[in-house]
Amino acid sequence: MSTASLDLASADEASSRLGISRASLYAYVSRGLIRSFSSPHDPRQRLYAVKDVETLVERKARYRRPAVAAATALDWGLPVLETSITQIKDGRLFYRGQDAVALARTASLEGAARLLIGGLDEEAFIRPSRVPRPLPGPAFGPHAFVAQAVRLLSEPAPKETRSAEVAAILRLMAAAASGADPGIEPLHTHLVSAWRAPLQAKDAIRRALVLCADHELSSSSFAVRVTASTGASLRYATIAGLVALSGPYHGGMTERVRAFLDNPGTAPHPGFRHRLYPDGDPRAQVLLENVPLLASDATTLKTIANASGDSPSVDVALVMMERAYGLPVGAAFTVFAIGRTAGWLAHAIEQRSQAALIRPRARYVAADEPPAQKSS
Repeated sequence: MSTASLDLASADEASSRLGISRASLYAYVSRGLIRSFSSPHDPRQRLYAVKDVETLVERKARYRRPAVAAATALDWGLPVLETSITQIKDGRLFYRGQDAVALARTASLEGAARLLIGGLDEEAFIRPSRVPRPLPGPAFGPHAFVAQAVRLLSEPAPKETRSAEVAAILRLMAAAASGADPGIEPLHTHLVSAWRAPLQAKDAIRRALVLCADHELSSSSFAVRVTASTGASLRYATIAGLVALSGPYHGGMTERVRAFLDNPGTAPHPGFRHRLYPDGDPRAQVLLENVPLLASDATTLKTIANASGDSPSVDVALVMMERAYGLPVGAAFTVFAIGRTAGWLAHAIEQRSQAALIRPRARYVAADEPPAQKSS
């Protein structure tokens, strides 16, 4: 990793800032909490990432104030639960320890689902599932697609093995988008055929499904885990994720991105700069590889990069892919939702295995309570 853009501190400076001994500093490094690099001036000396040190300082301050820690935990704050599914670290995304970007170059969504969920029957996706008939036409976007998928997921279902249930739910999601039974066809192949998309779009849609499969504890995944913790079925947990995803600050961001790309003069531009990826969203970078962008979209990307250094998030990449291949309007959200279903199922199954109800507490504030007085 290049250290050119990193602020680095000596061991004395880092340990002093943290208020710990050198031995404790080295322990933090061994646990992966602080990055350590060789000094370019003296290979025998180690330097430490100031950003990591400051993150730990902030974390320690929160722990000393439990009320503050609890209040900020649900806003990009301290981790609130443990998972073995997905990790975001050093600007990279990992599914069960595997680099998601590398996986997306060859894997299908079905393969990603097997990895994320674990323990699935090897033949789960080569046996047909029961899809309710007659199917309505295809649906796209946060409103029509979610309504159609919820209806299909709410249909009575036979008792199934976990593998069969997972396969059935993924196929129902695809059926809501295509208006047809996917059968045992790979879902990306089915969508390309049903949408009459150019064959060149097949690989991009496959990559998009895999890259959208999970993203740690996103709002929709948290909604899924809360629902699953009550003992609700996998279908109902998936419905909870769908509804959360539809909001304009989550998966519904694709609609805002499309409106912006149609009229780039509007401000501010949505979907650029992701808080978990200060150096750029790696999912967007690989998704847009070899995609023949519209000239206007390529110009917009270049203009924003030159003006602010911002790079696109996955929401922007999905919409640009939709526009590049002439996919149905709203397909960006639909691809996002189908892909993310694999992660939702993994989270629901992991949460149910813990047999613990997620039930946080709220701090009551009286409606007529005066605001806290600041000390002078």
